[in-house]
Amino acid sequence: MADDYRPELATYGSPALTPNLDRLAKRSLQFDRAYCQQAVCNPSRSSMLTGRRPDTLRLWNNGTHFRELNPDVTTLPLWFKDHGYHTRCVGKIFHNWHTKEKGDRRSWSAPEFLYYETHGEDDARVTGPLPPNVASPAPRQYTSVPLYECRDVRDEAYYDGRVAAEAVRVLAEVKNQPFFLAVGFWKPHAPFNAPKKYWDLYDRAKLPPLNPARPDAPELAFHDGRELRGVPPNQVTFTPEQVAEIRHGYFANISYLDAQLGKVLDALDRSGVADRTIVTLVGDHGYHLGEHGLWAKTSTFEYDARVPFFIGTPGMKSAGKKTTSLAELLDLFPTLVELAGLPKPPGIEGASLVPVLNDPAKTVKPAAFTQHPRPAYFDREPDKQPKAMGVSVRTAAARYTEWRDWKTGAVIGRELYDEAQQPAELHNRAEDPQFAKVRTEAEVLLRKQFPPIKH
Repeated sequence: MADDYRPELATYGSPALTPNLDRLAKRSLQFDRAYCQQAVCNPSRSSMLTGRRPDTLRLWNNGTHFRELNPDVTTLPLWFKDHGYHTRCVGKIFHNWHTKEKGDRRSWSAPEFLYYETHGEDDARVTGPLPPNVASPAPRQYTSVPLYECRDVRDEAYYDGRVAAEAVRVLAEVKNQPFFLAVGFWKPHAPFNAPKKYWDLYDRAKLPPLNPARPDAPELAFHDGRELRGVPPNQVTFTPEQVAEIRHGYFANISYLDAQLGKVLDALDRSGVADRTIVTLVGDHGYHLGEHGLWAKTSTFEYDARVPFFIGTPGMKSAGKKTTSLAELLDLFPTLVELAGLPKPPGIEGASLVPVLNDPAKTVKPAAFTQHPRPAYFDREPDKQPKAMGVSVRTAAARYTEWRDWKTGAVIGRELYDEAQQPAELHNRAEDPQFAKVRTEAEVLLRKQFPPIKH
């Protein structure tokens, strides 16, 4: 898994330098239309790892552990563990902070590794004395959040280098038994502190230019970007230089992540068990880098909802191919279960993608669904309740979103972006008569999944 990773990699048409992700793509089927169920860590990861939607889990925030509300729910690694697999967690898989319970200990056969830190504590771990007259540079802060650091240090100075090293060690330990190894990389999530050699891969002046334009959409579609800009009223507006630095840092983090993935893939190839190992890579949700005037996540826009998604099985005929078949993160659970020949657990809401793996032209669902509450972090507000919920459907033709009053279920805003403008989504066609048929078809799918209800 990768954290805060929108599909910025070469095989998705990005200028990101990702040789190891490209290598993974050659042994996998790439899903070009894969979507998270909510664009923030805890609901997204909990949904994917239980195969249940946020509404089913009643979980739409980072501060509630999924077991507080669903104590007996089965998770993806727990299902494999219960069926004879040795399950291991290296890095961030379940959401890890703001929670009373750490990780999900019952899902794993051994203690989790580097799973309960915070991103802001990912300081460079450098052993030995510094050279004379060389000060240790502190992370640069635009607000109270450390955002930027460029130090010439080893990969293992930061979390993901240590995650990769531990994954390689654990793989050697478990390879001679049925195993489920979950490797959770912390990048490209902020802070943007990849080692210097990854910053040096890019000329920031040559990265894609930013278009910060906003569509004529309900104000609820947007948010204040407090994760990077700070909490109101003490927020900053980034200067052009800071914008360029953040975008450069995101790409540097991607290449750092890519290099760590390469170490794990190399270890798998050396292990002698690659020919019986399924490999998948997903991001937990996407990210904004100033598009729509937004920073970080917590919207229903395509930049936040769409994720990289690869599934590779030994000897698969579709290896190296791409599919436009719609997929959701909660589809991963039933897919891996079917590929491994295990019984399907009860309560799973995702669909197995095995038919698509066998034939990339096939499809298993007409739509993918994403949602997000307003305020985005409502659990930090005095009444602990959303004021509105945005529910969004992505079809092959468009993305359609309704913003609904939380108490009454009444629709208080609409958005429609046709396929031709993805992922930029700059022209809201919700009231355009030329798109009436597209909107009607999307509305039917949306209201079947999200019937209007009162809370």
